[in-house]
Amino acid sequence: MSLAKSYLMLSGAILSLLAGSVSARADEGMWTFDHLPKAALQKNYGFQPDAAWIQHVVQSSARLAEGCSASFVSADGLVMTNHHCANSCLSALSDKTHDYFRDGFHTQSLAEERQCPGMELDRLDGITDVSPQVAQATKGRQGAAYNAAVQEVESRLTKACAAGDAEHWRCDMVALYHGGQTALYRYRRYKDVRVVMAPEQDIAFFGGDPDNFNYPRYDIDLSLLRVYEDGKPVHTPFLQFDPKGPKAGDLVFTSGNPGRTQRGLPAAALAFQRDIANPAIIDIFSVREGMLWQYARESAEHARQAEDTLFGVQNALKSYSGTEAALRSSDIVAQRAKEDAALQAWIDADPARRAEYGQPFAVVDKAIGVQKDLFARNLALHMALHGLAGDAMTLVEGARERAKPDAKRHAGYHDAQLGEIETELAASEPVYPELETASLALALTSLRQILGADDPLVRTALGNDSPDAVAARLVKETRLADPAVRTALWHGGQAAIDKATDPMVIFARTLFPAYDALRERMLNEVSAPLHKAEGDIARARFAQAQAAGRLDAIYPDATFSPRLSFGTVQGWRQDGADIPPFTDFAGMYRHATGSEPFALPKRWLDAKARLDLSTHLDFVSTNDIVGGNSGSPVLDRQGHAVGLIFDGNLPSLAGDLYYDIGSNRAVSTDTSAIIAALRTVYAEPALADELVRGHR
Repeated sequence: MSLAKSYLMLSGAILSLLAGSVSARADEGMWTFDHLPKAALQKNYGFQPDAAWIQHVVQSSARLAEGCSASFVSADGLVMTNHHCANSCLSALSDKTHDYFRDGFHTQSLAEERQCPGMELDRLDGITDVSPQVAQATKGRQGAAYNAAVQEVESRLTKACAAGDAEHWRCDMVALYHGGQTALYRYRRYKDVRVVMAPEQDIAFFGGDPDNFNYPRYDIDLSLLRVYEDGKPVHTPFLQFDPKGPKAGDLVFTSGNPGRTQRGLPAAALAFQRDIANPAIIDIFSVREGMLWQYARESAEHARQAEDTLFGVQNALKSYSGTEAALRSSDIVAQRAKEDAALQAWIDADPARRAEYGQPFAVVDKAIGVQKDLFARNLALHMALHGLAGDAMTLVEGARERAKPDAKRHAGYHDAQLGEIETELAASEPVYPELETASLALALTSLRQILGADDPLVRTALGNDSPDAVAARLVKETRLADPAVRTALWHGGQAAIDKATDPMVIFARTLFPAYDALRERMLNEVSAPLHKAEGDIARARFAQAQAAGRLDAIYPDATFSPRLSFGTVQGWRQDGADIPPFTDFAGMYRHATGSEPFALPKRWLDAKARLDLSTHLDFVSTNDIVGGNSGSPVLDRQGHAVGLIFDGNLPSLAGDLYYDIGSNRAVSTDTSAIIAALRTVYAEPALADELVRGHR
């Protein structure tokens, strides 16, 4: 697994270490496709999506397993997503003579399209409410017994869902409303995903980190992929592509997979993030950013090796910093504490409710107390297990888990879920020994700094050597950079892991007892109690809303599962000035300075005289999005694609916690800009024709 991918997954894992139902206002809400606010849409916009509209959008939308959204945009398997969602693919395909990340990737025929190593695309096939089965399996269970029951029912349901064909089907059990409802999502899996076209990084991320999460923006944050099966492009429903884009005030929809929100978390959990988790994560990512920045300055080759990973770290750092700023500058924790107290008072006011829901906030407080004790150790250990070290731990853990009956395994290792791991391990991604060594050395240094040199875990990891020496030895002597070696160890099972002499595998084997013990404590003393308590809280909110006749106004927190949001194309007012909804090519050229990160690629400078400079480039809308929505299509009332989500503005960083229609904005590339770029800048008329062929 590439360092960049492992950082993306690590960021998601950290969020899971931290983790309701939310009542929607205005354009707020990330709605599941089986629970859309049709009445509100009809009332506010005079539009109500029918079953055919919903089904077509679902079947035309997709997600990339590593953390982005996407959509099918032609009858021949063409997929639209962001450039930064294909960064790891472009970096993996690059070599010393081709930097596809920096210089872009172009094809003139299907034969030139190249497979993205380890990339998986999933398309939603169906949603089944399995709440009754989960409730029955976990009834009366607490702690470890509750967690074991969840593992058993997840194993049983996902295995039945995949029907013995995990190669083509992926089944995820998703806890909605923090466990108040559980749904089984069935996806069609595609593992042959090939890159078709990607522009240069300097236009995909024009403005760089200074413009990131800001607006106005002037980016073509686009990549076009194609999905194959049995060596041929797949044929699925697809979104018609509107080459004119949207107009100001238009109602627009976003079909995507928002990652994680925490709008229903209890006050104690929010305070834990504000005071402990986020500051620690920001410190670690800040140090890592500095290391990568210095590494990239050492040579042009180092800059190429580090660029994708550095991009991911900087993006995560800005996101966590924005969330932390929102937690500290707003009264959300105090307000949530009042809401929690009011709900507990409502529960306590009736003996039947007390018997049904108990004291869930007291359970949360106890679990958060344990989480505080374990967090630093858990974070430091997970930071050390990325890249090749992460692959080694996956092999060690996978061998242990697969030796158990499926019903006893931890989430992620059930038979129906193994395909994604196998794809990742078999991916032919480049490993850069110097970067791998520097990253591992820093992670081990952080482990020692956080836990102390005399901590047993640190002594186990380092012995009497320095972090630099251990990292250098492990990376130099391991053979795990070879996907054939990783695959052989995976298929060899426990016997192969026990006999392995690879130093990275030995390192993971040595750390596994501490890793496993910590995981069990986190699952049984933190995750399971929180899951049950937050589910009780969500069910209580449900009951309260139902009694008030407001059940249709509640949507679940985001879970990186398919959602639909809606809003309008409109700017906002900031610092006494009106921010218009659209930017155009003329503004892009004015914004360019010729120096990084405001330097346009040469082909864009050469094309200026041929472009209609009034063409809309980017736009903002009130759609409710968060991380994971990157690559989501923006749709009009007809269900046609009019834009491509790639970012939010700075106020939207608080979107994990709350939505403010006054300032939260989604930032998208306009479809009119995409067509103009393909035809005029990149001389890709066939690709432009493929996109617009179905539009009327």
